[in-house]
Amino acid sequence: MDALCGSKFWESNLSVHTDNPDFTPCFQNSVLAWVPCIYLWAALPCYLFYLRALGVLLWCVSWIDLFYSFHGLVHGWAPAPIFFVTPLVVGVTMLLATLLIQYERLQGVRSSGVLIIFWLLCVVCGIIPFRSKILSALAQGKISDPFRFTTFYIYFALVLSALVLSCSREKPPFFSPKNIDPNPCPEAGAGFLSRLSFWWFTKLAILSYRRPLEEWDLWCLNKEDRSHVVVQRLLEERKKQQEQAGRHQAAEASGKRLSSEGEVLLGGRPQAREPPILRALMATFGSSFLLSMCFKLIQDLLSFINPQLLSVLIRFISNPTAPTRWGFLVAGLMFVCSVMQTLILHQYYHCIFVMGLRFRTGIIGVIYGKALVITNSVKRESTVGEIVNLMSVDAQRMDVVPFISLLWSAPLPMILAVYFLWQNLGPSVLAGVALMVLLIPLNGAVAVKMRAFQVEQMKLKDSRVKLMSEILGGIKVLKLYAWEPSFLKQVEDIRQEELRLMPQAAYLHATSTFIWICTPFLVTLTTLGMYVSVDKNNVLDAEKAFVSMSLFNILKIPLNMLPQLISNLAQASVSLKRIQHFLSQDELDSQCVERKTITPGYTVTIHNGTFTWSQNLPPTLHSLDIQVPKGALVAVVGPVGCGKSSLLSALLGEMEKLEGKVYMKGSVAYVPQQAWIQNCTLQENVLFGQALDPKRYQQALEACALLADLEVLPGGSKTEIGEKGINLSGGQCQQVSLARAVYSDADIFLLDDPLSAVDSHVAKHIFDQVIGPEGVLAGKTRVLVTHGISFLPQTDFVIVLADGQVSEIGTCAALRQRNGSFANFLRNDAPDEGKKHQEADSRTALEDKEDEEVLLTEDPLSNHTDLTVHEPVTYEVQKQFMRQLSAMSLEREGQGRPVPRRRLGAAEKVVQATEAKASHVLTQEEKVEMGTVKLSVFWDYARAVGLCAMLAICLLHGGQSAAATGANVWLSAWTGEAVVNGQQNNTAQRLGVYTALGILQGLLVMLSAITMAVGGVQAARLLHQALLYNKMRSPQSFFDATPSGRILNRFSKDVYVIDEALAPTVLMMLNSFYNSTSTLVVIVASTPLFAVVILPLAVLYLFVQRLYVATSRQLKRLESVSRSPIYSHFLETVTGSSVIRAYGRSQDFEAISDAKVDTNQRSCYPYIASNRWLGVRVEFVGNCVMFFTALFAVIGRSSLSPGLVGLSVSYAVTLALNWMIRTISDLESNIVAVERVKEYSKTETEAPWVVEGSRPPAGWPLQGEVEFRNYSVRYRPGLELVLKDLSLQVRGGEKVGIVGRTGAGKSSMTLCLFRILEAAEGDILIDGLNVADIGLHDLRSQLTIIPQDPILFSGTLRMNLDPFGNYSEEDMWRALELSHLHTFVSSQPAGLDFQCSEGGENLSVGQRQLVCLARALLRKSRILVLDEATAAIDLETDDLIQATIHTQFETCTVLTIAHRLNTIMDYTRVPVLDKGTIAEFDSPTNLIAARGIFYGMARDAGLA
Repeated sequence: MDALCGSKFWESNLSVHTDNPDFTPCFQNSVLAWVPCIYLWAALPCYLFYLRALGVLLWCVSWIDLFYSFHGLVHGWAPAPIFFVTPLVVGVTMLLATLLIQYERLQGVRSSGVLIIFWLLCVVCGIIPFRSKILSALAQGKISDPFRFTTFYIYFALVLSALVLSCSREKPPFFSPKNIDPNPCPEAGAGFLSRLSFWWFTKLAILSYRRPLEEWDLWCLNKEDRSHVVVQRLLEERKKQQEQAGRHQAAEASGKRLSSEGEVLLGGRPQAREPPILRALMATFGSSFLLSMCFKLIQDLLSFINPQLLSVLIRFISNPTAPTRWGFLVAGLMFVCSVMQTLILHQYYHCIFVMGLRFRTGIIGVIYGKALVITNSVKRESTVGEIVNLMSVDAQRMDVVPFISLLWSAPLPMILAVYFLWQNLGPSVLAGVALMVLLIPLNGAVAVKMRAFQVEQMKLKDSRVKLMSEILGGIKVLKLYAWEPSFLKQVEDIRQEELRLMPQAAYLHATSTFIWICTPFLVTLTTLGMYVSVDKNNVLDAEKAFVSMSLFNILKIPLNMLPQLISNLAQASVSLKRIQHFLSQDELDSQCVERKTITPGYTVTIHNGTFTWSQNLPPTLHSLDIQVPKGALVAVVGPVGCGKSSLLSALLGEMEKLEGKVYMKGSVAYVPQQAWIQNCTLQENVLFGQALDPKRYQQALEACALLADLEVLPGGSKTEIGEKGINLSGGQCQQVSLARAVYSDADIFLLDDPLSAVDSHVAKHIFDQVIGPEGVLAGKTRVLVTHGISFLPQTDFVIVLADGQVSEIGTCAALRQRNGSFANFLRNDAPDEGKKHQEADSRTALEDKEDEEVLLTEDPLSNHTDLTVHEPVTYEVQKQFMRQLSAMSLEREGQGRPVPRRRLGAAEKVVQATEAKASHVLTQEEKVEMGTVKLSVFWDYARAVGLCAMLAICLLHGGQSAAATGANVWLSAWTGEAVVNGQQNNTAQRLGVYTALGILQGLLVMLSAITMAVGGVQAARLLHQALLYNKMRSPQSFFDATPSGRILNRFSKDVYVIDEALAPTVLMMLNSFYNSTSTLVVIVASTPLFAVVILPLAVLYLFVQRLYVATSRQLKRLESVSRSPIYSHFLETVTGSSVIRAYGRSQDFEAISDAKVDTNQRSCYPYIASNRWLGVRVEFVGNCVMFFTALFAVIGRSSLSPGLVGLSVSYAVTLALNWMIRTISDLESNIVAVERVKEYSKTETEAPWVVEGSRPPAGWPLQGEVEFRNYSVRYRPGLELVLKDLSLQVRGGEKVGIVGRTGAGKSSMTLCLFRILEAAEGDILIDGLNVADIGLHDLRSQLTIIPQDPILFSGTLRMNLDPFGNYSEEDMWRALELSHLHTFVSSQPAGLDFQCSEGGENLSVGQRQLVCLARALLRKSRILVLDEATAAIDLETDDLIQATIHTQFETCTVLTIAHRLNTIMDYTRVPVLDKGTIAEFDSPTNLIAARGIFYGMARDAGLA
């Protein structure tokens, strides 16, 4: 190098051993000039690859050859070669930088981190020559080389300008795509420095400080973070891996084909092994994963610089002759190093947490997609509650998966720490290392045990959430039967098991905490104790002690982190296994139904079809051969459980095909019997994703008799329909469902008994206008499952099913003439049917000669009515939320008159009129609390934990912090002890006290953790109990207006936070608070001058803290609120999955789910960024604390001992101000769960279950007399009256049939009788006793109802009949015999212990209705209410039920709401309701003779 420069390269006397140091000209002209150039050339290959400029790389290679040739030419010239090399290198580098700037602009790069660092290095390396040249000129009195002097300062000015300019971002290029997002994320356009420091987040933090954030304030997600992008990438990767696994499996199988052919034939088709979801996740997001590992590696290496600098600083303090500037230099270097470490660490965390967010997004999307295609047999295994838990709990745990990289990155700092400790203390460090190795199995054992508890807890949590889901779905039935105490006990029993496990898990956590606190101390103690014990001449001075402590603190991070990481990863692995298990379940076969080819002239064909609901169950349908001509109207009839609904499911591909072929040509509309209604506007329910055609829309509404309803609904077409259609009557839900099918304009309509839920005259109107030969669906292919025999003559042909096989097939007239089972069925159930059919035939023939050719249409959104024994209803029972007869479903006009046929026209006027009405929102937006969490919430939690326990925890943590500080102060004093003859005399005493203080802090922490564990379990018990008790006592109106997903969110996510997250957060907050306080106390005590800067640093700290807490708190609340719609939509999707698939809208619903997840992530992403924003700023304050501590130690070194300096600086290095704010904020975020649980624990409750001072007499009611006196009722305050001044007296033992059009108030009467609705005025008396004066359970337990929707709960049949165990087994079998279920139940191996699946899915709807009849027979109370109970039953079973009611309830008062007038024609009296009042009240015979409203309804039903 000396030869290259022509002068000396390095001169120690000039640069080091002098009061005025400088570098030689050779050093300045070579090293300082080349450093930035070397950096850019080194970074160039990677950066050019990033910019995809491989052509420029080739150009660079050619330049290298040129430089090599040029190097040979310049040898031996007079000027020193450095003067040729350096200008050439610098010049070419500047040319390169210029080209890069231009190229970046072409690529749309608006701020280049590479070039900013390059210009910064140029400036930093130019500062020394800048100073050196001026000093040299002043010393010599002249400028030795004016030209180079001038060019250097021009160069320096230009470089400085370039640095300043590069810090600002460029405008986006003209050719860049326009960002159409209304509120784009500023990160995408932020400059390099802004991204590095997260400055781009500041604007949102300030906005949040000024006012609470609202949803519209949040940024749109970056494109790469959006659900549809993330899920698509993950699905593509999974598909690729599945194909690879399939090829690998095929290759393996081909080698064994000959030997195992017989086994394969016997064992059936082998299942392809599903590749692990984790592998797909890692492959999808591998680039982010690698980038995060690079950041972590750099940060780990930087963390070891400060202990070395601390060593230099202590030596500097120990040497009074050392120049002061060295101290300032060390303090400055410590500051710079810390700032770099902060910036890189938070880039790492940002990368990791964003990747965790993408993991969660991907998993939710994959689970959602899977739930749309799982088979019905899988649905039995994976209940809705379990799948929701996969989304709400398991997917949340995926955030920790990216940290898996720490498992192999943690050993690096551990190895380096041990290496430097060896350098410092020698072989003594092996004692500490040995202790660490011994503690690893202990940590592992604790983690394994915690994982076992976790698995068990998750099972219990699943059971509890599943049960709560069922309770919320059937809450109305529980209230009507007064069964709440039984189910309350079931939930409490599961909860008790959870609470039994919680203390054990908490004690393990306390043990883990004890190890966590004590391990670093024990390692330090063992190492230092060994060091001073092995050799008396080993003196523990400040440098050895505090540098070792700094290294041990670095070692402490991976040591503390690994157990927690292993524990979290253990939880995540449990969740991954659960997710993997769900994703590997069987899917519906999309090729089950052939849609491309079919016999000409037919649209539906089944050849020798045999179908089952599950491979392990016997076939439900056998040997079916059915052909439906194009445009035909086909009726499917048969008794309960014969497989009518299963036939439609088989056509939809919902069942598993064992043999045969199914062909369907054309689009499909499907109407399940139990209408599936979405939580959106009525118009959106009808359009179902299609564009609005006003004329077609009005035609659909008119045909389905919905126009009158639109005039009554508050917002017309824009009225929001509540979850599960709660603000519509059952009939209105079915009409909306049918309108959806009509509007879809499909080719094939599968109608599963859509007419059973509506009144007879509405059914006639719908058949005539929609399904029948003159309906709007004439010419379409229609398959109609029905129990209504009056419509059969108008069908093209009838399929009669019996025991899963086609019994007969042919036209109605032909079947009647055959005198087969169909003719017997008609004769037995309707003796006058023949006459009526003749009349109907002649009437329709006169009306239209072409009726037989006209085809009927079907309704797409109704559910299966009469499933076979093993047939699961796709409409989950929990989604059959009992309809709320609210003011939104008020009676329609002209209820007693048949709906006239109207000509289509003025469609635009109808649509405009409905749009002009104000949209009425039933389901209110979930309330979001604003501002600071109220102190009362903290107080509520403290009281739940126990005030004494909370005080003890605070005092114990304070004691632990004092013991830890005392130990370190003692160590500082030990290092300053005088050395006599090369030895310290009081080593044993020093070591003993140090040991005692360390053990004391560990014990105090463990006591604190155990106290918190006990208190946390108590709080979890009390808060859940209050929530559960309140919800079981909430009025029905609360459940009608509150989505079940919102309530479930409290019982799943919020209870989970209270159970598992809140108590550890409290402990961490206390720990960080006491640690930060003790650090500041030690620093001020050691270097009093530091007190000067405390105030400005405290102001900065508090400002940042207030900005952050306001922001993060509100973001957490917004995240909680936006989480509920994801689950509500998911529940809605699972229940309507058959409808969604039938209409081919799976992809649309996946897009809706993605949009809801994106809305949730829009609050999650800023929350992640807010933590990084906080971390950079607060750690900057911490770095300033360290800098000023070191600086003031240098300034006041004459009065400070090395021990005190080591103590204060080592404390300053470990100051965790960021952690303190984070834990305070986490506490505030998590305490929101308490706030939300408390909110639902204090809602209004219904009347007391039992009023002790006013209990009815034993045996009440004896007569069964019911009287309504001037009775009026409304659904909620402020709404119109539903029943108006109703007066009615029913004598004991009288049979009364209540009729009226849909929405007239029929069901409202029963709700009032059971006090589901409370009176606005007037009274109801039963046997002269006012029901308002007694407790709800005293009333409801003495009444019996067979409700409209047959709700069953998962559990045994015995539990579903008698949850309290009040009846004997003989009573139950007698009830089953009378309800015609004896044969079925006795055929089951388990008998009364037959397991009903969730919602009773493994029973048909008809069988479930019979179970409800059996419940009524068991109770045998004096008053029986039937609410449309026979709508789902075929006529034969209906007659059996009516006969049972007549015989078994002969002496009882029976109130029946019936759509089928034939069921009440022999009743004593019939009140006819119209608009909430009694329009007619007399015997059926007299009412028909009066020719009023009842006569019109009877005529429509063919009874008059």
